[in-house]
Amino acid sequence: MTPDDTPQPACPICGKPASPSMKPFCSKRCADVDLQRWLSGRYAIPGRDEDALGQDDGTHEE
Repeated sequence: MTPDDTPQPACPICGKPASPSMKPFCSKRCADVDLQRWLSGRYAIPGRDEDALGQDDGTHEE
């Protein structure tokens, strides 16, 4: 098996094979789409509510 025979991972935006120069994306367009999604808040990492942390009344919950 040669390096050219290894399957390329799919672009997370459109599913086409990833370009070696744009990994993990297939093109600059897909990279820009992903960046716009991060900047607009479409992608978010869930966190705990502030109330659950006890910060609203000046106490800490540990």
